[in-house]
Amino acid sequence: MENLSTFQREYLWELEIPARQIIELAESVPEEAYDWRPAEDARTFAAVLVHIAAGNLMLLYGADVRSPAVMKFRGSQAAEEGPEQWLMLVRQSVAMQKTITSKDDVLDLLRTSFEAVKTAVRSMKPEEMEATCQLWSEVTTYRRIYLRILAHADEHMGQAIGYARVMGFRVPWPDPVRMMEEMAAQSAARSAATA
Repeated sequence: MENLSTFQREYLWELEIPARQIIELAESVPEEAYDWRPAEDARTFAAVLVHIAAGNLMLLYGADVRSPAVMKFRGSQAAEEGPEQWLMLVRQSVAMQKTITSKDDVLDLLRTSFEAVKTAVRSMKPEEMEATCQLWSEVTTYRRIYLRILAHADEHMGQAIGYARVMGFRVPWPDPVRMMEEMAAQSAARSAATA
């Protein structure tokens, strides 16, 4: 990672948090709960997870990434760049949310999509992050597209956590407050031992 910019290193560090926690949460919820939804017009738990993964791949396509995972997501449908292309990709995402429902398939898609993001970030030259591109109807930087991927993952991780808690499941990672309390107690004990 020595050739990466500070932004790229920090980005990968930040992305690791939702990538790890979303996958751990998806692993911890039993498959029979994957079709749960809080309301008839809301996404199922599985669909939330697929939406995260599809968002990763769709935004990578917007960042001009043409990896096998991104192109598999895009599919073979031909559409000109612009609004028609994005409408096709959104429809692809919605279709995936309805058809990718098994726990194993959802987990495979999540892992593939997060790995595609990490690979794309690592493969960019630092100055390429600042280059501009067209995304939807505006000109933006590649850096901003990657920030959108991160924000989108964090947003829907919160949704998935809410779903899991309402279904009666606990998050599979340690309570951060309890961890900090334990660290403080250990530090105080070390200080007392050396005094």
